[in-house]
Amino acid sequence: MSLNKTPRGDRVHIALFGKRNAGKSSIINAITNQDIALVSSVKGTTTDPVYKAMEILPIGPVVIVDTAGLDDEGELGELRKKKTLEVLNKTDLAILIVDAETGITNFEKGILKNIKGKNIPIVGIINKIDTAPLATEELSKMEKDLSLKLIPVSAIKKEGIEEVKNEIIKKLPDEDSKHKLVGDIIEPGDFVVLVVPIDSAAPKGRLILPQQQVIRDILDNDAISIVTKEYTLKDTLKNIGKKPKIVITDSQVFQKVSEDTPEDIMLTSFSILFARYKGDLIKLIEGAKKLETLKDGDKVLIAEGCTHHRQSDDIGTVKIPKWIKEYTGKNIKFEFSSGFKYPSNLADYSLIVHCGGCMLNRREMQHRIKVASDNNIPIVNYGVIIAYVKGILKRVTEPFPLANERL
Repeated sequence: MSLNKTPRGDRVHIALFGKRNAGKSSIINAITNQDIALVSSVKGTTTDPVYKAMEILPIGPVVIVDTAGLDDEGELGELRKKKTLEVLNKTDLAILIVDAETGITNFEKGILKNIKGKNIPIVGIINKIDTAPLATEELSKMEKDLSLKLIPVSAIKKEGIEEVKNEIIKKLPDEDSKHKLVGDIIEPGDFVVLVVPIDSAAPKGRLILPQQQVIRDILDNDAISIVTKEYTLKDTLKNIGKKPKIVITDSQVFQKVSEDTPEDIMLTSFSILFARYKGDLIKLIEGAKKLETLKDGDKVLIAEGCTHHRQSDDIGTVKIPKWIKEYTGKNIKFEFSSGFKYPSNLADYSLIVHCGGCMLNRREMQHRIKVASDNNIPIVNYGVIIAYVKGILKRVTEPFPLANERL
């Protein structure tokens, strides 16, 4: 991924839903003004959800998700429909497409119920008005039947597309003003020291995504970022000439950084920032306390939102299991998931330990936390559990009083 591109996890996810051959792919091409989706008159051309990160003017950076038709048939069709419905867990805005030639059916009503059940903003489209023109009374009847405004569109002739874009802009959730990485705890001119280990797990020639995003947030808030390694932190703090507002570290070196950071300087980690930014820091702190009651034979799921090359000292598969075993003194069994795979059946697990979720959008991270909560399974993220086993969770959550008071 180019460093000047908005990460997929920070892009608005816009997903299109409708029957086979309703024109979902044609709508995508019309909205984006590009031929990026395969269009065919053959039903079922789109077989699995297709994700495309791009810029749409004047909307900005988005991920467009083209889904399989809801009326797909047979055993494979059922699997495709299941994957289509799973897309809702990461959808920030849904576009429901009704085929003007076939009208409203139970398929549209069913997906609309699912969309509304998840409180997802929705834009309604009735496509193919070039081949099946609608009288005003017919359109009004359809809208009443669905309880949804429908924008008449011809994807082929690109009629109604600007109205669709305007409706998308109106319906898009404004998350930027509500959720910050670090911008709400720093002031212009503040010094922020970032501790970035360069070890075998560090990618060659670049910083990892959470580090990049925190630096950008610091700059956006007119503060000053100073990047150092854990072994040069002491000298950095001594030589910068001004007390920093906060030190933010990679969680893997929490212990050393905590020892080298004076108590009068706030301390936290990239992963804890993401626990608050995309997750639920209070719930994740509660999840860490499950370590106190784990028993021999309990299963713990280590879940990551991306896939990457595993090192011999990998944080998820090696270090965290080792620290949990050392802390609990119990014979814990560990299982692992990565990428978009997230087990639908969590009943066998006593605890879920999740990564920071930098590659997931906020809605999907929230969904994963909710699924765990609905199954009464405690969930915690990497930074929180590492701070907990190292005995410094109280200190590293001081910047966030609502969460800190739970300890």
